[in-house]
Amino acid sequence: MPPTLLITGASRGIGRATALLAGSRGWSIGVNYLSNGSLAAETVSAIQSSGGRAVALQGDMAVEADVQRVFDAMESAFGPLDGVVVNAGVTAPITTLAEMSVERLKKVFDTNVLGAYLCAREAARRLPSDSPDAGDKSIVFVSSAAARLGSPNEFVDYAGSKGAVDTLTVGLSKELGPKKVRVNGVRPGIIRTDIHAASGDAGRVERLGGAAPLGRAGEAEEVAEAIVWLASPAASYVTGSIIDVAGGR
Repeated sequence: MPPTLLITGASRGIGRATALLAGSRGWSIGVNYLSNGSLAAETVSAIQSSGGRAVALQGDMAVEADVQRVFDAMESAFGPLDGVVVNAGVTAPITTLAEMSVERLKKVFDTNVLGAYLCAREAARRLPSDSPDAGDKSIVFVSSAAARLGSPNEFVDYAGSKGAVDTLTVGLSKELGPKKVRVNGVRPGIIRTDIHAASGDAGRVERLGGAAPLGRAGEAEEVAEAIVWLASPAASYVTGSIIDVAGGR
């Protein structure tokens, strides 16, 4: 049977690129999305056209019942999970911490921190197996270079939320390693996706991307390569690692 991979926030950006890449390699993909069903349907169709299997799974990953329902639907469609990519996340318009409302802070932390923990908890309950024949299992978190850089005067709330994800990656890798589940993360830098539209700075991608040592912004497909590698048996001796895909920033 082909590997099964659930990807949260998979209808656009890095999540979609990861779904398309894994699907093109014959994996069975769960395309989780929050509200844009048409984009999710397009992603599913593209995966199927490339030879993979896929299903669209609506759910808010910051809501416990939705997380459980999405995991149930994924297993109902394709059987036991082999991996989960915890990718769903939000940012907000550029501003300083002094100007951030509590509503904004709650939305960022609920989605990026609570949501990541809920998805990780569900994966930790389902991925381990007592079977000696169980194959490679994996969780991959999508963090951000902002966790290292702090994003001052832009979104320190987002940066802090991704710092929490990095800590979760390291801690959970130690919990699940003995259960034959690998846990890793990727920290993308300035990547050309539509998440930057929420910042209110249309030139941010080119400005900051051009300042990276490699002299350009990254593409979602480049981050997807790292995620799919970590999720695959090719990374069978890698756990507790966080790979920067940030052009040297």
